[in-house]
Amino acid sequence: MAIFVSPVADVARIAAEAARAFSGMTVIGCTTAGEITGQGYASREIVALGFRQDLFACDTVLVRNLHDFDNHDLSYRVLRARSELERRAPDWTTEFAFTLIDGLSLAEDILMGALAMTMGPVPIFGGSAGDDAAYTRAFILHEGEALTDAAVLTLVRTRCRVKLFTLDHLSPTEAQMVVTGADPARRLVTEINAEPAGREYARILQKDPEQLGPMTFAAHPLLVRIGDTHHVRSIQRVDEEGNLVFHSAIAEGVVLTLARAEPIVAHLERELGRLCEGGPPASILGFDCMLRRIEAEQSQEVGALSRVLARHGVVGFNTYGEQYHATHVNQTLTGAAIYPPETD
Repeated sequence: MAIFVSPVADVARIAAEAARAFSGMTVIGCTTAGEITGQGYASREIVALGFRQDLFACDTVLVRNLHDFDNHDLSYRVLRARSELERRAPDWTTEFAFTLIDGLSLAEDILMGALAMTMGPVPIFGGSAGDDAAYTRAFILHEGEALTDAAVLTLVRTRCRVKLFTLDHLSPTEAQMVVTGADPARRLVTEINAEPAGREYARILQKDPEQLGPMTFAAHPLLVRIGDTHHVRSIQRVDEEGNLVFHSAIAEGVVLTLARAEPIVAHLERELGRLCEGGPPASILGFDCMLRRIEAEQSQEVGALSRVLARHGVVGFNTYGEQYHATHVNQTLTGAAIYPPETD
C-alpha cells in the first residue's frame, strides 16, 4: 500500500498507525506538495492506494542516508528483490518500478544513476516528496517509519499491461542564456550571462527582480537540451543573495532556453487521451510537479485540470520533481498507466 500525506499532518503518527492498521502489508509513502485524489487536485488530504494481490506482486527496497549509501549493497538488494518477485510470480512477465525520494535531499540524480546500473530493462519512474511550499522537511514513509534523507524503491510484477509515460506542455523559444556561475552541489546558479543570476533572469523576462516568485517560475520555466530532447530545469526560489536555486541538476556552462507553454488543460486532455488508444487504463499512478499546479492556479484552471485528471483516473501527488528512467526532471506529469488484465 502507498499513502501520500499532506505535510500538515502528524506524519510520524500516520506512518506508525498505517503500519499497524495494515499489518501483513508493506506500507510506503511520502509527504506531498499537494495530493491527487479520484476527484483531481486536493490539499490537506491523505491519499491511499493498494495493489491487488491477485494482479500484482510487489517488494520494496529502502535506501537510508542518500548521501552515503553503498552502491554495491543497493545493487545486491535490488537484484535479490527482483529474483524473489520472479519466484513468487513466474507467469507474470510485466515489470516496472517506482521511487519515492526525499525531495529536499538533492540526491535524486545520484540515486537514479545508481539504480539505472541495476534495473536493466525494467522501466522505472518516480516522484520527489514535498513539503507544500515550505521547503523545510520532506518525509519518506516505510514500514511505520517517517524518514528524511531517504528513498524507497517499489518493484512490481503484474498480470496487467503497464505503460510508463512522462509529459509536459512546454516547447523551446529562441531566448537563450548561459550559466556562467554555479554551485552544482547545491543546485545554485550565481551568474547568468556573467550577470547576477536573479537579476539577469528577471531582465530577460522584463520583470522586476524583487517580484520573482513561484508563479513567475511556473509561468516561465527554463529548458536544457540533452541530445534531441529538451528537459525542464525549474527554478525553486531566489535566495537572499539573488542567486537562483533550481529543483534539479545544474552546472556552469549549461545553455538554458526559455520555454513557451501550450494551454495546459488542452494538452493534458490530448496526451492522456493517447493513453486510451486500444482501451482506457483502469487507473493511472501519477506524479505531478507542483509547478504545474501553481501554473493552473495562476490561470484559474485548477478545476478544469482536476476534471481531466479525474476523468482519466489519475491518483498520486504533487512533487518537488519527477524521475523517468535514469533522469530527474521537473514540471512534468510522470507516471504509469495500468490497464486491465487480459481475460484468460
